[in-house]
Amino acid sequence: MQYTAWMIILSCSVLLSAGKKFRWCTLSDLEQRKCSDLSRSLLAVLPAAVVNSFARVSCIRAQSTHDCINKIQANKADAVSLDAGDVFTAVKLYDLVVVAKEVYEEGSCVFAVAVARKATLTIRSLRGVRSCHNGAKWTSGWNIPLGFMLANNYIDWSEEQPLSKVLGDYFNASCIPGVGVTSPQLCALCQGQKSYVRDKNHFCETSHSEPFSGSDGAFSCLKSGAGDVAFLDHITIATASDADLAQYELLCPDGTTDSLSAYRTCNLGRGPGNAIVTRQNFLRTTRKFLTTVQHLFGRKGKARSRFGLFTSAPFGGKDLLLRDTTQHLEVIEEQEDITETFGLDYVALLKGLGHEGSSLSNSIVHWCCISDAELRKCEEWALNIKSDPLVCVQASSQAGCIEMIKNNEADAVSLDATHAYIAGRCGLVPVAAEYWGAECPSAFGSAADGADLLKATETELPPVYAVAVAKKDAKHVNIHNLGGRRSCHGHLYSPAGWLLLSRYTVGDLESESLNCDINTAYRSYFWKGCMPGAEGSLCKVCIGREEEEGAKASSRCAANHDERYYGNMGALRCLVGDAEGRSFGDVAFLEHYSLLKNIESLGRSGWLSGESISDFELLCLDGSRSPIMDWMDCNLGPVPPSMVMTRPVSTMKINDFLMKSQEALVFNPDSKFQLFQSQTYGEGDLLFKDATQCLMHTSHLSYHAILGKPFLRLAESVFNCTHSGILDFCNRDICRSSG
Repeated sequence: MQYTAWMIILSCSVLLSAGKKFRWCTLSDLEQRKCSDLSRSLLAVLPAAVVNSFARVSCIRAQSTHDCINKIQANKADAVSLDAGDVFTAVKLYDLVVVAKEVYEEGSCVFAVAVARKATLTIRSLRGVRSCHNGAKWTSGWNIPLGFMLANNYIDWSEEQPLSKVLGDYFNASCIPGVGVTSPQLCALCQGQKSYVRDKNHFCETSHSEPFSGSDGAFSCLKSGAGDVAFLDHITIATASDADLAQYELLCPDGTTDSLSAYRTCNLGRGPGNAIVTRQNFLRTTRKFLTTVQHLFGRKGKARSRFGLFTSAPFGGKDLLLRDTTQHLEVIEEQEDITETFGLDYVALLKGLGHEGSSLSNSIVHWCCISDAELRKCEEWALNIKSDPLVCVQASSQAGCIEMIKNNEADAVSLDATHAYIAGRCGLVPVAAEYWGAECPSAFGSAADGADLLKATETELPPVYAVAVAKKDAKHVNIHNLGGRRSCHGHLYSPAGWLLLSRYTVGDLESESLNCDINTAYRSYFWKGCMPGAEGSLCKVCIGREEEEGAKASSRCAANHDERYYGNMGALRCLVGDAEGRSFGDVAFLEHYSLLKNIESLGRSGWLSGESISDFELLCLDGSRSPIMDWMDCNLGPVPPSMVMTRPVSTMKINDFLMKSQEALVFNPDSKFQLFQSQTYGEGDLLFKDATQCLMHTSHLSYHAILGKPFLRLAESVFNCTHSGILDFCNRDICRSSG
């Protein structure tokens, strides 16, 4: 072990002695002192044979974090530790690379918190107050708070105007270091030295020379009385004094307040902490240098008594060169894309806030489709809507759409209740819900009244019902003897054919089976079936899209309309069987609302040969059977409404788009294109359920509230022990717990 450590030191020394000077960028005189002591300490502890090589390590003084970025790009400095927001700028706009991340006791991420004096404010009463922020475009002082306020409609942002102007209008006065000279109101509370000489001007700069810069500075801004609220990271308040605990509190996202120590549950979100950047051509040298100094001077360093890499007190400051709370540096051995380093959620947030600069794509809505039929309907939607441009993108399933939205490759999609639960677990939020009542609420009485999506409450969103359907002449089939039969399900994860069904079929097997994964249980329970998106025996009845040559193999059991047995219409087709009378099921699990229309539609298309509504019956929970009109008394349970889901920062954009679509298409009697009608495309429920009467605004509601407690409890219990690849994908995000 000791031999390996010295080999690391020697290899780093060889690189430096070959003429590669290592230059750390500093932001204050105190950082200069600590950096110089680091250089002297290296000289003192390295073997005499390589001392001269480390004499080439030097400290480059800069005016601000952005000055450091410029110096590194221009080959006047080599590395610096920056807030993740500045790191994104350095990577995307200056072609720098991330070489290491700071890791704290909570991991490499920080909680963004809002702090105020006790009993003075809530998160909902910040308009017109004075605000203190740790830095412009920084994680906890700008990015996450702005994302939160946009997602909750606390601020209105038209992307034609800069966010700095929006904030200037929202707050009375602020100190947001680094925001720039074009926003004087956002610098009004800052206290750094002003000078016409650039190197002597520290006012509103992201450096230690601006007293209110950084999270400690933002807290000082609040405590000094200059500001009313401070946006900073949890590290600053994690070790708050008794006096601070007595005087200040956190503003929670639900409008309540809590103690400073409750930052894990009372915060505006979580994002990556600091990281170290360098140039691409200096990556190898920087990586080895950081490995060496951490081995020597880290918390378990061999020479930590000589110099503390994560200690600033001996130099009269705090967080010099690196945060003092850093436990270790996570050196990135292989170069990563920025999304791998900081996570999908955070990078999507920064793009949504325009950190890469404004572009046409910021105003385009990318709607996710899951089949060729949906794509055709979406393209007609795009041609008929007069609003921000609509671009239709395609995934292979609803889960694929969630992944595309997380990857910032799509903006929105309407998801069934189970997929909405998955999307919520993945960090997406509902912006609208499909209203399935007999007719839209009276607020939609005219186009003028429909100029906005009506705000919904949970009780104003009527459900549809999951039902089990069998042919009338199959008298021997009832809800209690479905084991070993052929089954037809809308798709994997469908509320009616997968989640609610588990209570009445595989639920009976749990006491007899050691495996509570309901996918495995379904395969054991039914003989065979068609559950598009599933595997094994639950695909054996599926038929794909047989009329297209070569399409059957690739589309068979696909979790989209390319499988003819997909969805409510598909489950009914499956119950009837294909054109040759083969590949049929004994029971179909679907939603009641479209059953009559789908029977009629299949009759017109020739799929049904002589059958009518009276040839089908519902299977009731007591073992009896009823006519299909009796769905209110004979069902498997209510299905919550489908939801349009998006990234939190995009809620206003998607809401505005849907408002314009609804006004132009749904409430316009002259519109030839029908947003909530799919029969003309030969399928059902394309983009939205055909039962939808209108869309209701729900970004003020959580997906938990819309789903309701019974459905939510069932979903949680099932997914606690049923594997889902899409949840695995979402849980890889660096700041997301696996729970």
